Formats: sequence, C-alpha cells, structure tokens
Amino acid sequence: MTSTDFATTATPVESSRSALAWGPVIGGAFASVATSLILLFLGSGVGLTMVSPTSDNNFSLATLGVTAAIWFVVVQWLSSALGGYLTGRLRTKWAAVHTDEVFFRDTAHGFLSWAIATVFVVGFLSTSMGALMGAGATVAANTAGAAGAAAASAAGPTNNDMSTNYFSELLLRPAPNKPAPANANGAAVSASVTNILLNGAVNGQIPDEDKTYLASVVASQTGLSQEEATARVNTVLKRIDDAKEEAKAAAEKARKAAATASLIAAASLLVGAFIASAAAALGGSQRDEEEDLLVVR
Repeated sequence: MTSTDFATTATPVESSRSALAWGPVIGGAFASVATSLILLFLGSGVGLTMVSPTSDNNFSLATLGVTAAIWFVVVQWLSSALGGYLTGRLRTKWAAVHTDEVFFRDTAHGFLSWAIATVFVVGFLSTSMGALMGAGATVAANTAGAAGAAAASAAGPTNNDMSTNYFSELLLRPAPNKPAPANANGAAVSASVTNILLNGAVNGQIPDEDKTYLASVVASQTGLSQEEATARVNTVLKRIDDAKEEAKAAAEKARKAAATASLIAAASLLVGAFIASAAAALGGSQRDEEEDLLVVR
C-alpha cells in the first residue's frame, strides 16, 4: 500500500448533513405547547367549578394550591411525552449511523423540543399572569386610594396608618356606662397617642414612660380609673404584639410555600426533560423498526 493509499483510507468520511433536524424538533415543540395550553385551560375551568363566591362549601386554599401544583406537574409530563415522541417519530432515518449515536441524537432532539416548548409556555404564562396582576394591582390601587381618601376626610388632616388609627381609637374609646369627659375629642391627644404607637412599631417596643403617659391619657379621655386605663393599655399593646406575630407567621408561611413551589417546579421540569428525551428515543426507535420492516418486505 502506497503512502497515498494510506492517507486516503485514513481520512474519515464526514457527512455534509447536520445531525440536527429542526423540523421534527419545532413540530414536537409546537405540539407540546398546544397540549400544555389545552390542559392548562382545562385545569383552570375545572378549578373554577370547585369554588363559588355564593357557596360556603368551597375547597380550602391549601387544597386548591396542592391540586393546582399536581395538575401543573401532570401537564408538564404529558405534554413533554407527546412532544418528545412526535419529535423522534417524525425525523428521517439516519443511514450508516451507529445505534448508540442514533439513540443520542434522538434523546438530544427530544430535549431540544422540550426546551423550546418550555420557553414558549413560560413566556405565555408570564405574559398572562403579568397582565392579570397588572389589572389587579390597578383595581387594588384605585380601591385603596378611594378608601384612603374617605378615611382621611373622616379622620381629619392626619396621614397616619389606618391600623395605628384603629388602635388609637381603641385606646381612647369612652368607657361603657360612663360619661365621656368634655375633652374626649381632642385631636392633639389622639395624634400624640398615634405617634407613640408609631414609634413603638418602628422601634419594636414602647418605653415604660410612654406606657405610663398612655395610661394617664386614656384615664383622662375615657372616664376610666387609672388601674382600668393601665389594663386597657396593656390589652391593646398585647393585641398589637399579637398582630405583629401573626404577620410574621404569615410571611414565614408564604416564604416556605414559595420555596416548596420552586423546588417542585424545578423537579417537574427535570422530569419533563427526561420524559421528552426518552419519548423521542422511543419514537425514533419505533420509526426505524417500521422502516426496516418495510425494507424487508
């Protein structure tokens, strides 16, 4: 064998065709997107039948949240399986390619189909949820503005927080069956009480001298005795602390729920990618088997 013959036989034969068939990939991705949207709308319709503003027998929010999460996982898996299978089944047969390489290419095609479909679905859901949240925020802002204007006109020129004004009113509420003193409507006293409560909310506690002052103000403004006024101050402050703890507990619960939802979504997407890849490999294998049978016949 000459050196020229050796160089010719040692040179690998490289195909000019790309190993990536975009047609089946995009077709499978669109099929997956369409299936996802159909199943999502179906789940939304069924979910709306589970709740009614006129019924007291609705499912709890926790039950609805768990059901929605399970349905999203099912939607991801079913759409990934269908898109991946179509991707593998619709591609043309690769001639003179090793079986392992064919398996890798099929799984890669299924993964790419899943990735494109996931980007489309996430983009659609983000746009839809953004529009809904924007509309809801606009309505909430208008409602809050109207409520704030009404509260301001009723309470006077002060711009204090609504909950703080409530606790101020609760402290200065006249005692039952006792006549209110003549200065019971003193705006300056009410503003002073509100400022003390606001300062306590910012610093996390109210100093003892402020508590003593609050008790004296409550006694002079409500007709209560000093002991009764002190007891009322302690009761209201206890309610404020309880409200803070409830708010913290709600925030912690929301944080844990968000973390759990993120982990479930990530796991669901990973499983969806695996299902799409496996379904594409299955579809490609069945397509090659069918073509081999036709050749034999």
